[in-house]
Amino acid sequence: MKPITLPDHLIPTSALLLLARVSAASIFFLSGRTKVEGLMTIKPATYDLFSSEYALPLIAPELAAQLATGAEHLLPLLLVIGLFTRSAALGLLGMTAVIQVFVYPAAWPTHLSWMALLLPLIGRGAGAVSLDAALKR
Repeated sequence: MKPITLPDHLIPTSALLLLARVSAASIFFLSGRTKVEGLMTIKPATYDLFSSEYALPLIAPELAAQLATGAEHLLPLLLVIGLFTRSAALGLLGMTAVIQVFVYPAAWPTHLSWMALLLPLIGRGAGAVSLDAALKR
């Protein structure tokens, strides 16, 4: 008996890429929002976390907190609108790698799922429903 297969055009690639963009963006943006109060005032607790639990080698905790918080706000917004998508996804993939290696090495299943959302965006771009595509035309 032959397996039932669905036609490739049933779910367009542009829809899958849009879903990946919004899904990845929501993960990082919501994480970024926990680090601030108001619009973009970094909480003292965020600096404490980067001094202890999130301590990274080679970078001062204050700078790491500011860079991570900024990236978790800017890069997801770029993903949602589909602008500089490959670069934004690559930045978030780099952040994921740092978190995996230096902060939460046991959380690899979670980080693997983030990578599964980001890698198609790096490899294929934003898709047809994006500013990247509109600017290319």
